[in-house]
Amino acid sequence: METREILGVRARVAKTFRERAKGLIGTKTLPHGEGMLIERCNAIHTFFMSFPIDIAFLDKNGAIVRQVRGVKPWRPFVWGGWRARMALETKAENI
Repeated sequence: METREILGVRARVAKTFRERAKGLIGTKTLPHGEGMLIERCNAIHTFFMSFPIDIAFLDKNGAIVRQVRGVKPWRPFVWGGWRARMALETKAENI
C-alpha cells in the first residue's frame, strides 16, 4: 500500500475497493501524525473501529472541505459533502 504525506500526516493510501472498505478496521491505534487517506470517498462509517478518529474530507485538489473531530466507534454515517473526494482519517486530535 502506498504511503503519502498530506496535511502534515504520513498516510497509507487506500485505493482499491478492498482497501477502502477495510479502512482502519482492525487497527488498534495510530501513532501521532499517521493516518489513512481513503480515495474516491465522500462518506465513512466507524463500525468495528477501536478508537475515535478525526476526519478531514478533501476535494479533488486536496483542500479541506469539511472536518469532523472525535468521531466515536460505531457511528453509522459521516458525510463530507458533495465536493468531498477523499477522507483523511487520523486518531482523534491529530488533524
